[in-house]
Amino acid sequence: MEFSLLGPIAVTTGSAELSLGPAKRRSVLALLLLQPNTTVPLEQLIDSLWEDEPPEHARTVVQGHVSRLRATLAEGGAEAYGIELTTHGSAYLLRLPEELIDAHRFGELVALARPEAAPGDAVPLLREALGLWHGPALTGTVTSPPFAAAAHALEERRLTAVEALGRAHGALGEHEQAAAILYSAAVNNPLREGLIAGLMRALFRTGRQSDALEWFHRTRRLLNEELGVDPGERLRGAYEEILRAEAAGGGRAKPAGGARSAGGAPAGAAAAPGGSRSAADRGPRPVAGADRGPVPDGTGTGTGTVDAPGGGAVPGGDGARTGATDGIRAGSGRAGAAPRLLPRAPARFLGREQELAALTAVLTDGGTGESPLAVVAGPAGVGKTACAVQWAHLRADAFPDGQLFADLRGFGEGDEAAPAEILRDFLLALGTPPERVPGSAQAASALFRSLVAERRLLVVLDNARSSAQVRPLLPGGPHCATVVTSRSRLDGLVATDCARPVGLQTLGHEEGAALLGAMLGPERVAEDPAAARELVDLCDGLPLALRAAAAQLTARPRWRLARLAAALRDERRRLALLSAEDTGIAAALRMSVARLSADDAQLLSALATSADGHLNASLAAALAGYDPERTQDGLDRLAEMHLVDEEATDVYTISTLTQLFARDERGESGEGGKHGTGDGSKE
Repeated sequence: MEFSLLGPIAVTTGSAELSLGPAKRRSVLALLLLQPNTTVPLEQLIDSLWEDEPPEHARTVVQGHVSRLRATLAEGGAEAYGIELTTHGSAYLLRLPEELIDAHRFGELVALARPEAAPGDAVPLLREALGLWHGPALTGTVTSPPFAAAAHALEERRLTAVEALGRAHGALGEHEQAAAILYSAAVNNPLREGLIAGLMRALFRTGRQSDALEWFHRTRRLLNEELGVDPGERLRGAYEEILRAEAAGGGRAKPAGGARSAGGAPAGAAAAPGGSRSAADRGPRPVAGADRGPVPDGTGTGTGTVDAPGGGAVPGGDGARTGATDGIRAGSGRAGAAPRLLPRAPARFLGREQELAALTAVLTDGGTGESPLAVVAGPAGVGKTACAVQWAHLRADAFPDGQLFADLRGFGEGDEAAPAEILRDFLLALGTPPERVPGSAQAASALFRSLVAERRLLVVLDNARSSAQVRPLLPGGPHCATVVTSRSRLDGLVATDCARPVGLQTLGHEEGAALLGAMLGPERVAEDPAAARELVDLCDGLPLALRAAAAQLTARPRWRLARLAAALRDERRRLALLSAEDTGIAAALRMSVARLSADDAQLLSALATSADGHLNASLAAALAGYDPERTQDGLDRLAEMHLVDEEATDVYTISTLTQLFARDERGESGEGGKHGTGDGSKE
């Protein structure tokens, strides 16, 4: 159930709108919604409903409207939403979760936005907030002064949000968007000096100096003619700033194709946020709760009003209560214990001291003032997830506000995880009620960054496919740290987000034998150290393959290590033996190859025919039948995915297990047969 104050007074349940009856009944509901969870005296209702002297039967009329509203809400299933309209002596109380009121959600979103400090996050938050408006506030209520004052206060809040959105676009250098947003509001509010000042700056920064100055002179004349005053400090400041910039030659050239109408109206200005929308666009817009400070005070609340949720004034109020500045109540992002979403620590984790130390150096470096980001990359089965999770458990105390974990399914069965899906899980873990999670990934990402901006939080993003999948999930606070694991190098994150790569290599003989000893018991490995070393070689030093081999030996306690080594020498059986139920090296490689394009899959299949797994670009081109440029591009992509390794300039190696897998696939599908596609499907 949703309650609308930012436009026509309405109550919706799903796609249906409840019938509220005449204007006075809607006005009673509006007044109760402006003071939710607070008793509203009957006398205040009477004073607000009748502009002139109320009739003798006014009490009976109000009581009748309350009775009908109670019945209407009950018919709409109010009890299921925790909504109750009760009588307390000569007063009424509408008890409900305040997030069901659009004005309350509007106030929360505006409070979260920081146009100057975090403009990239502020833009989607403010657009989400302004999208809650469906026309003039409190439409459908009586035209008494108290309701006019309340509507005016809400409109002030809306205009403040429009100004903030303009500043956010300006801070991002998006001056055309800022001008488009501010223009419509300025036309409808020609005496609002702060709004005009913002529009002047936006117009000037798009090269429209004359339009910007025209707005100043027009506003100066209106102020003099209608109010008998001169421009205030903000308007004069914008005017003088433009004059100084012009004198210094600082005006920007007018962009080519910058269509506008008379008076400097930018193209698309009529579509500025916060305007009325069609009925088809009016769905409930749930948002997430978050810690926040007070909403900036609006103006024009007048005598005899107090702030309501979202900053609207309450008609006839006697006290100074602010619904928007009380902070978020139940369901706040800070409510409850800090989330601990890490998987259990990896069993029998050994070694990797150098890589763990590298992660510590990257993720605890507070000297940059930025949120540190590490990418743990390496081939399938090398233990990237185990390393990242082990480090996260070891350093959990450094992140007292919680640890978040998500499997992005970049290399797995089915589709990769959508950022919106992961963000929803994160916001819920941080205490956001489900109905208050933004619907769009962009707004959810902005809200996530706002929620964690001041926290000491660790985010582990496992099994990422691409940099684009990761970026919306990155926290922004300087005390947050992020670890990403991927089979791809994710060079894009290195380029745009200053990610620090931490590469994982396969295990050497000593570390591999130690892992076998940890899984099987040191005595069993000590019986035949030469066989243990051979097993490490046959498993290409991959921890996943070694664990699968240990599982085979655990299931066969009478086997010596040498017997399994002998079985693994048979290349036709090796991949099958290095699997255990739903895990194994063949399954892991299959997921990598499935993400390749058809050309790259065919190139990998050709490389598998190399006698010793060592080759250069010329030999690779000859094996694949590709031209040199096509071959080099393919080798670069395979190296990025860790399916081949570039040991030196034009010296590539392909591991034995990858060769065996590619040969098996080639044999099953035939020459030029079934290959992976770029989207992970099969042709």
